[in-house]
Amino acid sequence: MTRDLEAAQHFYGAVLGWTFRPGSLGPEFCVAVADGVPVAGIGALAQTMGVPVAWTAYFAVDSADVTAARIRERGATVAVGPLSIGRGRAALAADPDGAVFGFWEGSVLSGWQVGRGKAPAWLELRSRDAFASAIFYGQVFDWATGKPGGCEVEYEDEAVIVKAAGRMVAGLRGGAVETDPDPQVRPRWHVYFRVDDVEAAAEAAVAAGGTVTVPPGDSYIGRVATMRDPQGGLFTVTTGAVEVSTSSVAPRGI
Repeated sequence: MTRDLEAAQHFYGAVLGWTFRPGSLGPEFCVAVADGVPVAGIGALAQTMGVPVAWTAYFAVDSADVTAARIRERGATVAVGPLSIGRGRAALAADPDGAVFGFWEGSVLSGWQVGRGKAPAWLELRSRDAFASAIFYGQVFDWATGKPGGCEVEYEDEAVIVKAAGRMVAGLRGGAVETDPDPQVRPRWHVYFRVDDVEAAAEAAVAAGGTVTVPPGDSYIGRVATMRDPQGGLFTVTTGAVEVSTSSVAPRGI
């Protein structure tokens, strides 16, 4: 969600090398493309919807209504929707710690699967309690249930790792503080985009009017840097490797 679509295209084109094509949702929406593959959607709706400029992770679900009911049953919030959008239904929600996420009922383009090809490389949730968050998302999205197309959940080094079709796609980590002034510390989902050179991406972000909030460094998924676009959208870039899967099953939930 952004306020200025043209400005967002200029920035992310310069930093991530994306090109853009019109989306099916109207003139305020576009699809970001990398090497001919769609990797993200950008909508100039932040001001209209009264939400901050931010990247939001959307999870694929079989039924938006069932998912919304599960979220409410567990004391969390469905803030917007489910609404009919294009050929699907979408909603925005917040988990019990306040981390915002979306969910989508409808067809999913193969290029949009996290951890595959040019799609976002990784999702990471900063929460107060990673294990409590794993229970919440597991119940909402049917993780670790053994259902066809579902996600596997593993516990490693006090973190929860989510795998879909053999690929590491998300990590849930504790220690977030709801009242901390630093948004990187507050409960939230972080989106990691793939780049060939983290240092070059950081330099390009500054040149295009953005800021680097965490300089390039090594992490458990590879080389990373965190930055803001000129409108305040927070995101991370990485060169981290992704596990390759031979499965052709589209995973539920990611």
